[in-house]
Amino acid sequence: MKIVFNITLLLSILSISDVTLFAQTTGSKNVSFALPEISFVDIEPSGSLSLSLIAPNEAGNPIVAPAANKSKWLNYTSAIQTGGGTKHITASISSKIPGFDIKLSAAAASGSGGGTLGTSTGQITLSTTAQTIISGIGGAYTGDGTNNGHQLTISIVPIVSSYSLIKAQSNTQVQITYTISAN
Repeated sequence: MKIVFNITLLLSILSISDVTLFAQTTGSKNVSFALPEISFVDIEPSGSLSLSLIAPNEAGNPIVAPAANKSKWLNYTSAIQTGGGTKHITASISSKIPGFDIKLSAAAASGSGGGTLGTSTGQITLSTTAQTIISGIGGAYTGDGTNNGHQLTISIVPIVSSYSLIKAQSNTQVQITYTISAN
């Protein structure tokens, strides 16, 4: 009989404690945050690339352009101002190489990014004047590194009508500058 009484008392205590343990209250606090406008652009992997023209193997044949280089990726992060428009990325070169065109195109965005990623404007012939290569960038990020963002295709092509300007050169450096800015 003592065992039954202890079990009944234990059940009675558990029933009473369940009622008093679950009282709830609520409260609230205001939280504020700030995020400035952001515009970052980067080319991955870092380092130079080399495009070497190929001498013809037969007299009377033209100089052969090398295969286009697709090793570089354009990455960016963007936050636009409230009520602001989209952003774009331009490209320009430090100098022209007489007798040659340097061409650039950006593929559609791919990889691990998100947001309103920009749209490629297609292939352009680079000049010392900045030209848009990607437009319509909103709040977005492409992901970082190779295989994220826009794959770039860079090529050098002899200009047939300017063959008289072609001179032998060794390790001529041309810098491509990429700039992200608001429309």
